[in-house]
Amino acid sequence: MKRSNVKGTAIRRSNGEKAFSVFNYIFFVLLSIIMVYPFWHVIMMSLSSVEATAKGGVFLWPKGFNLDTYAKVFHDPSIWTGYATTLGVTILGTLFGTLFTATTAYPLSKKDLPFAKAMLMLVLFTMLFSGGMIPGYLLMKNLRLIDNRWSLILPGLISAYNVIIMKSFFQSIPESLEESAMLDGANEVTIFARIVLPLSKATVATIALFTAVGYWNDYFSSVLYINSKEKWALQAVLRYMLTNTNQAMQSAGVTVTAATNVTAATIKAASVVVATVPILCVYPFVQKYFVKGVMIGGVKG
Repeated sequence: MKRSNVKGTAIRRSNGEKAFSVFNYIFFVLLSIIMVYPFWHVIMMSLSSVEATAKGGVFLWPKGFNLDTYAKVFHDPSIWTGYATTLGVTILGTLFGTLFTATTAYPLSKKDLPFAKAMLMLVLFTMLFSGGMIPGYLLMKNLRLIDNRWSLILPGLISAYNVIIMKSFFQSIPESLEESAMLDGANEVTIFARIVLPLSKATVATIALFTAVGYWNDYFSSVLYINSKEKWALQAVLRYMLTNTNQAMQSAGVTVTAATNVTAATIKAASVVVATVPILCVYPFVQKYFVKGVMIGGVKG
């Protein structure tokens, strides 16, 4: 029997398919520019001189390079306390949140778990309905966590969406691996720690990224549960600086007479950059796991 030699054969595409590909490239390039430019504009404006920012316009590069704004922003002690709080909350919240999500999803992925469907329905119920802001505040108050940094961590430890993604991935792991481990004398904890989690690196990294971004961008918890300004998270500090720029400039040591190279607009722009860039630096390290984790986690429902 002769085998057809298809190696190296180019697949011919119709004119319609070629036109569709060109349209896709153009569309997504324009969409990327629309999404990226506003942030690029803020960065360039924060590096520009007072005269250039007063005139406004398009900022594709700094106009009158100026770093005085960043010096004033970092002079504000609330930025440093906000960084410390946000870093601590993000690190602890990501570690505990990923661990609790995995330990919640693993039992739910077992077919022989009693009342598994009922418990899964309870998890799904929280995606549609929640207790609300007032019951959440009362819970934190009864737990004596008002004006305590743990109130920034505990409410966001587990997400129903993350549990479902991780549960779906755990179900895709062959049961024969766990059965073989049981025959060798391993218990459920050993199987979970030494077999399941190492095979779930992509999904775990994805869930950790989701959780870290959620904690980093959270400002409402600080507004709701924290009374002391020195315990605010970075995003709450940023919100204060954007809505009360004059007070923020005063706390940074910027006066009307001394602010020759700093304006309210540049202070706002630099504050946004300072609060956003650190979390953006995390993406390159977990990008290779991101798409893979979401796709594999969505194989089964």
